[in-house]
Amino acid sequence: MLMIQKPLTMGFSIFSPSRSLDGVSGFFQVVFLLSLFLVLFKAVQFYLRRQWLLKTLQKFPSTPSHWLWGHHRKDKDLQQILSWVEKFPSACLQWLSGSCARVLLYDPDYVKVILGRSDPKASGIYQLVVPWIGYGLLLLNGKKWFQHRRMLTPAFHYDILKPYIRIMADSVNTMLDKWEKLDGQDHSLDVFHYISMMTLDTVMKCAFSYQGSVQLDENSRSYTKAVEDLNNLTFHRIRSVFYWNNTIYKMSSDGRLFYHACQLAHQHTDGVIKMRKAQLQNEEELEKVKKKRRLDFLDILLLSKMEDGKSLSDEDLRAEVDTFMFEGHDTTASGLSWIFYALATHPEHQQRCREEVQSVLGDGTSVTWDHLDQMPYTTMCIKEAMRLYPPVPSVSRELNTPVTFPDGRSLPKGITVAISIYGLHHNPRFWPNPKVFDPSRFAPDSSRHSHSYLPFSGGARNCIGKQFAMNEMKVAVALTLLRFELLPDPTRIPVPMLRLVLKSKDGIHLRLKKLR
Repeated sequence: MLMIQKPLTMGFSIFSPSRSLDGVSGFFQVVFLLSLFLVLFKAVQFYLRRQWLLKTLQKFPSTPSHWLWGHHRKDKDLQQILSWVEKFPSACLQWLSGSCARVLLYDPDYVKVILGRSDPKASGIYQLVVPWIGYGLLLLNGKKWFQHRRMLTPAFHYDILKPYIRIMADSVNTMLDKWEKLDGQDHSLDVFHYISMMTLDTVMKCAFSYQGSVQLDENSRSYTKAVEDLNNLTFHRIRSVFYWNNTIYKMSSDGRLFYHACQLAHQHTDGVIKMRKAQLQNEEELEKVKKKRRLDFLDILLLSKMEDGKSLSDEDLRAEVDTFMFEGHDTTASGLSWIFYALATHPEHQQRCREEVQSVLGDGTSVTWDHLDQMPYTTMCIKEAMRLYPPVPSVSRELNTPVTFPDGRSLPKGITVAISIYGLHHNPRFWPNPKVFDPSRFAPDSSRHSHSYLPFSGGARNCIGKQFAMNEMKVAVALTLLRFELLPDPTRIPVPMLRLVLKSKDGIHLRLKKLR
């Protein structure tokens, strides 16, 4: 009996509470030491990266910044950029965080150098929008980008764009009909919401063969709201160093909102793709499409073959649809909203545009391709508004080889450069009195630097849909001025706000006076 009890006693001592507590305590000690080591490692990594950047970019001046948060001024980024443009010639250093910096360019000669190269999009910043729009034309680089660009370029040939003018006019008139039913003269109206629905309606019908009317379908509002949320959330993530970590971001409230908005946006684009695929299952519809000399955007994606003979993968297909759905409606809506605001605050230019449109279109019952070139002053006003309020405020590149600028300053491989289109368009060295709305800057006999005006970016990676967007804006401005006088709301002056697409802090409110 004693011999049996002895091992039992030993077994009991092995699993005693004190021994278990010692084990747990040891585990936590190991975790603590590992965590401490990780923190120290990250701190050293942070310090070394910051010191390298300070030494490498010392020739590019900067204003004082916070050692951790960088140059972060809530919703005052554009004012900060304008102060840098005036203070530092050509370029300056911008700290996004304590160990992440980029060189901001706003001199046409500097910009020309970068856009003449083949540097990829800045991976760190643009990587944050991949869950939303995937790797389409906006984010692709190298050979695959070239293949997709070459494949999609025919979708924007003038033979394709010509019949879109009637569709654009129908969408604009639908919006204006809604405005007529509102009491917009006595109460101001946030025009961006309506314009956004109109531009989405246009891109759906033109590029994606959609048969219905987005503007009359309230369910479509969920997509534009999702895009608005994604725009804001992505920008806030770029400016928050801790949110760059995917794990931390997914656990945050912003991260959960972001991925929910992505899901809503993808439901919309997936529905568009599914609907067109079903239509092309009909042999009659398929034959009709195949007989076309040139195909629409989505039909090209669905019917084209890549160099290996395979069709576009589902992932690539959705990425291109997500990209153009966003860029084709949100940037144009931003541009048009600011154009309307510029005309509302400059009634003499608005009236001159109206008289020009009336002389060309009469009562505006029909708008054609040929009409668009017969409105030079209206076009000048559109261009000047986009100089003041560029829809895309900046684009970024990551240098894949060292670069030397015209003044001798250089940057090594791996540095991110951001072309501040907003800063470029407000550079007083190239645009005298840059804050003044002056359409004569774009008179036919005017001259300017080839890279001082870039509302659609420039170089090989310029906006593939720039002619589509310009046509849509001309149609919208012309038809709107025939039916309404645009008036500002002095109590709600819009404040430009830096986002992926230029927005206003509290919307763009205008009063609408119906013309007889």
